[in-house]
Amino acid sequence: MNKLNHVAFIMDGNGRWGKKKNNNRNSGHYAGVRTVKKIVEASIKLKIPVVTFYVFSTENWKRPKTEINFLFNLVNSYFKSELNNVVRNEIKINIIGELNKLPNKLKSVLKETVKKTKKNKKILVNLALNYGSKKELINTFKKIKIKKMTENIVKNNLYTKNIPDPDILIRTGGKKRLSNFMLWQLAYSELYFLDKLWPDFKPQDLSKILKHFHKTKRNFGAI
Repeated sequence: MNKLNHVAFIMDGNGRWGKKKNNNRNSGHYAGVRTVKKIVEASIKLKIPVVTFYVFSTENWKRPKTEINFLFNLVNSYFKSELNNVVRNEIKINIIGELNKLPNKLKSVLKETVKKTKKNKKILVNLALNYGSKKELINTFKKIKIKKMTENIVKNNLYTKNIPDPDILIRTGGKKRLSNFMLWQLAYSELYFLDKLWPDFKPQDLSKILKHFHKTKRNFGAI
């Protein structure tokens, strides 16, 4: 049976779900946060050590400012109200991406969350905020100032250094693309693309994917 270290999620379809249900994209983002909470709880029960959620990409700045502000306020208010529960449930929060471009209020809450959860060991939850894989690789190469470059040197300078690469990537929303997400780290991940929108993704869907993953023969280039 394949060992499972890390599951990554591209949470596509929130806006479409909100538009379809309530004629309001923001209601879909709100529902998407509830789904994240359910999936983290399920991941703890399934003993998944690391999960990563693609929250906001470097390309998402092209969206309407009102929607961007709603998303940031949603993340901000969630951690202000739920931080004690996050700590109590032994969830460690880590942020990957370029935090310097985020609003000061949100940066402050995220830094406090990371600080207060850094000793938690039940599960590591990575939130990719203002994250773009191409930008990550450019920043990595800028940090490396030696002539002889190896895969390990690159890996140890990524946002995800010391974190195992995802074994599984799950993308909801019906699209079959990576959208500038973890291009280096996903080199040998098993990819699962689902037609259902993120707010409709259930713990049962995750369990079904894990069962399939454990039966999958992973060769990593060998026979």
